Amino acid sequence: MAGRKVGILDSGVGGLSVLREIRNRLPDLDLHYIGDSAWCPYGVRSSEEICGRVGKIVDYLLTQEVSLIVLACNSATIHAVEWLRNIYTVPFVGMEPGVKPASAATKSGVIGVLATEASIAGEKFHRLVDSTAHGVTVITQPCPKFVEMVERGILEGPAVDDAIHEYTDQIVEKGADVVVLGCTHYPFLRESIRRILPDSVTIIDTGEAVARRVASLLEEATGSGETVIETTGDLELWNQVVPVLLDRPAAALACRKLVEDSAQ
Repeated sequence: MAGRKVGILDSGVGGLSVLREIRNRLPDLDLHYIGDSAWCPYGVRSSEEICGRVGKIVDYLLTQEVSLIVLACNSATIHAVEWLRNIYTVPFVGMEPGVKPASAATKSGVIGVLATEASIAGEKFHRLVDSTAHGVTVITQPCPKFVEMVERGILEGPAVDDAIHEYTDQIVEKGADVVVLGCTHYPFLRESIRRILPDSVTIIDTGEAVARRVASLLEEATGSGETVIETTGDLELWNQVVPVLLDRPAAALACRKLVEDSAQ
């Protein structure tokens, strides 16, 4: 499939970790990112709410002539991707927690999955565990504070460390030697998580795998390399946080306000 522009959507800034991986692999591809911070977090919402909201954003992205859409959100993928594929002809690339590679990597037979409440509760997640984690104990842990911190651009410090200990200490005590970052917000905290977890614990996220999948679906990825970033949330906050997350000058990453009517 030829492609010049790929749409990426998430409940907030977390999916920028996926955008970063796609941009690293496909520097000439045009990207249009929607961060739905007005509805963040998706992880505490019902399946019906998530599907309805994601459908509206997909409709908007299609008006921007995208040829492929990435659901850079585990909650949106788990609850909406199959529904979207039944309705739309545009290809969708979704996220799923790295349970399969974690199960292959564990030596202790115990893995921890850090994810949102919606991801953990979804039927798709349970099918994933049943089909890939044979003989492996899977410990799940919702991490709402992680999303709140990343949305504010707080990636290190005492509050971050306290939250990491709160969410991972018991997982490690129970013998997990692999921890999965099952939400696209969490990779922005990877350095802090790595510093606190024992060296013997492997950390897995799936952003790079998604970038490879996008590349495999595009016959060509030519374009201007433009990145458009829109948010339904606080534009001033986004213009402060996004350059921090992507480690780029603010002047090169000006965000735009997505008027709510555009996603209705």
